[in-house]
Amino acid sequence: MFRMYDDAVDISLVPQRTLANGLKMPGIGLGTFGSDKYGAEQIAAAVHGALRSGYRLIDCAACYGNEDRIGPVFEEAFGGGLKREEAFIISKVWNDSHGYKNVIESCEKSLKDLRLDYLDGYLVHWPFPNYHAPGCDGDSRNPDSRPYIHEEFMDTWAGVEELVKRGLVRNPGVSNVTIPKLRLILRDAKIKPVLNEMELHPSFQQGELFQFSIDNGLQPIGYCPIGSPSRPERDRSDDDVNDMEMPQLVEIAKKHNVHPALICLKWACQRGQVPIPFSVKPPQYLSNLRAVTEDPLTREEMNVLRSLDRNARMIKGQVFLWPGAKSWLDLWDVDGRIPSWEG
Repeated sequence: MFRMYDDAVDISLVPQRTLANGLKMPGIGLGTFGSDKYGAEQIAAAVHGALRSGYRLIDCAACYGNEDRIGPVFEEAFGGGLKREEAFIISKVWNDSHGYKNVIESCEKSLKDLRLDYLDGYLVHWPFPNYHAPGCDGDSRNPDSRPYIHEEFMDTWAGVEELVKRGLVRNPGVSNVTIPKLRLILRDAKIKPVLNEMELHPSFQQGELFQFSIDNGLQPIGYCPIGSPSRPERDRSDDDVNDMEMPQLVEIAKKHNVHPALICLKWACQRGQVPIPFSVKPPQYLSNLRAVTEDPLTREEMNVLRSLDRNARMIKGQVFLWPGAKSWLDLWDVDGRIPSWEG
């Protein structure tokens, strides 16, 4: 029998987002990427506890290597009284499964592993089929990596559209894209994406991409919402900014008598994105959820946090670079142009 914990958050207080197609999704979720530091069983246990603490959005992905462990948690919850329609489950197709046929097979495997009949969200994890081995270091390169090739991406997207037509996916989406890529995708998609997952935290607010997404009917989902202090070593560099040590953010946290991480989450929800913080520790994921239901930030505090943007990308993606690319910046179309083989 599915039972909520005694200290669970009142679900009715959790923010909700209405998507472009009229469907709704919770305004905060639990991320499940932790394979560099935590085992699949630990993460599955966190999903178990999170559902009973009041979470209704769980963000999964094929490449996280734990969907087959999370699946029994969903099966137990939905078989024990939690209504399937009350939850919003996301998964993603990994880079080694691009292409019309492959994306359909990948989604079917995720559904089997997660023990679900449909996914509320299904995203193309990265906009190119550049695979890297799990746990690789930042200097790793795959000689078969390639730049964004729009025709190839749209072949993958056609597979996502087919999944929507079959009723296996309710809300298609993209992740780690840029405005130049999104313009092409929106131009050519028969079924347009309604979700856009991207890195978002106070020191990396992506204002132009965030607004472009809103203006074009895509709900922003923010990964690394507290600046990802536990990110893999390959994604660290000497010039990284630690959001939770920014003096203005720390001062706001002191006023609210909470950890700076919770200020990041309050800011995210009040701004309008859907943060998906990851934690396997019950006190942390419970306080993360509770933070967005009480003691909101003032308009003045939101303005202070808006001023903290430092364009400080944490997940640079350098392991996806192709032969001929100049630097990780080529992945992100920083000059408004999509680089080719020569960068």
